[in-house]
Amino acid sequence: MLGWFHALMPQEQKFFDMFAKHSEVVVSGAEALRAMLEGGDAVEKNYQLVMDHEQAADNVTRDVLIAVRRNFITPFDRSVIRSLITSMDNGIDQMQKTAKTIRMFDVHTFEPEMKEMADVIVDAAKLVREAVSLLGSLREKAGRLAALTEKISQIEGRADELHDVGLKALYQKVGGSNAMAFFVGNEIYDHLEKITDRFDDVANEIHGIVIEHG
Repeated sequence: MLGWFHALMPQEQKFFDMFAKHSEVVVSGAEALRAMLEGGDAVEKNYQLVMDHEQAADNVTRDVLIAVRRNFITPFDRSVIRSLITSMDNGIDQMQKTAKTIRMFDVHTFEPEMKEMADVIVDAAKLVREAVSLLGSLREKAGRLAALTEKISQIEGRADELHDVGLKALYQKVGGSNAMAFFVGNEIYDHLEKITDRFDDVANEIHGIVIEHG
């Protein structure tokens, strides 16, 4: 009987491995999106990378949701696992929407604040990756996890500031003379801000896990 129980225990590690795999894809997607914002030929070169990474993340998410239904032992409550992987996937989904908007409006030059927002998106993705890697050692790493979630929330606040500063600068630059350029720029800024919002959602999910299980 005890041997049967221990045979099930590796199923918990499988979930942590899938979380880690998803977080790696999210970082790659964020880096590809940042590369797009270099402009020029980099837009088209990196657009498909964002699409490919989003599809890879969807595949991992599907695997997690299937595993939740099929496995007797899970590291956290099933609803918590679903919420965590969904929040992670929402981040890269928003990257995909951003890339599609850039391509749809044929944008090849980007404002400095847009690039800086993309930089902080990469930073947030890497913090999520680190946080996810620590979930398997939750009790020992609870303090570090709490610090990481706080950093992610701070990045979300920084992105909000960049959004407002950049949008104001864009209006001063083109608002009165080129309404379409302002509209397109506003769309890009809003999409970039929503990516950091989604990362903040991930941070909140992880923070909840720390409180419940740490």
